[in-house]
Amino acid sequence: MFRKLFFLLFFIFVFYYEATDAQKKKETLLSEKVTQMMEWASKRSVIRMNGDKFRRFVKAPPRNYSVVIMFTALQPQRQCGVCKQADEEFQVLANSWRYSSAFTNKVFFASVDFDEGSDVFQMLNMNSAPTFLHFPSKGKPRKSDTYELQVRGFAAEQLARWVADRTDVQIRVIRPPNYAGPLLLGFLLAVIGGLAYLRRNNLEFLFNKNVWAFSALCFVLIMTSGQMWNHIRGPPYAHKNPSTGQVSYIHGSSQAQFVAETHIVLLFNAAVTMGIVLLCEAATSDVDIGKRKIMCVAGISLVVLFFSWLLSIFRAKYHGYPYSFLMS
Repeated sequence: MFRKLFFLLFFIFVFYYEATDAQKKKETLLSEKVTQMMEWASKRSVIRMNGDKFRRFVKAPPRNYSVVIMFTALQPQRQCGVCKQADEEFQVLANSWRYSSAFTNKVFFASVDFDEGSDVFQMLNMNSAPTFLHFPSKGKPRKSDTYELQVRGFAAEQLARWVADRTDVQIRVIRPPNYAGPLLLGFLLAVIGGLAYLRRNNLEFLFNKNVWAFSALCFVLIMTSGQMWNHIRGPPYAHKNPSTGQVSYIHGSSQAQFVAETHIVLLFNAAVTMGIVLLCEAATSDVDIGKRKIMCVAGISLVVLFFSWLLSIFRAKYHGYPYSFLMS
């Protein structure tokens, strides 16, 4: 009886010692990983990772911190212009977090370039860049841990909202001062003021209804084409498929758009407007009948052709829309 009790106590002691030793090793390893991540973050707000670093500091346990990673392809031979733009916004977000008073080791920002970590891309079955993923401190990434780049754009403010939703870490985005806008505005006001001074004895152009009509029309075209949406969301100019190399200028969803798409829609709306103006001029002007016929034909052609293209874009984005005109 005494021997059984002795062996039982012995096994309990060994098990407890091994469990305690394993826990200490785990805590030591975790402390080393956090210390290393903090050291890297102190040098670079966005930690550059390759395959080995990714497996050791992101995939392998233990880990009590979240990592937000941008998978990108910044090398010139990859010809990924969107990657460079997204990287600039990601740097703004990471710097805002790194140099804020609320900075902790709860969240780290990192990047994996395709040419430095192609094995990571293969591991995650990833075939496009840029892509933003959140690796939570506990458990595996969920669907919501993949940032919807095509819907939300890559502006630092949008990324900050997503990070706050996934980690409960609020990041106030602070951008470096940009004096280009104020300087350009000041130069424009100086030019306008100079012109007004030179023509101070003849300011009738300020009361020209055509000038004001043209200015109002330009403003309306800019607003209706989606420029304000671009300013808020910061979408990419276009999308290049890294597998096929095909460039898309029109987004396939009604919930997002590219900057190039905005420019296309603006030009199409301007062409339709020009057609309407030509039709109005053909009906009301005093020029000879031949020129009026030419204006009428040109106006109808512009309206019909570019309205058909606008409708085809609408059909491509709103799947299931039943109507088309001249082209599908």
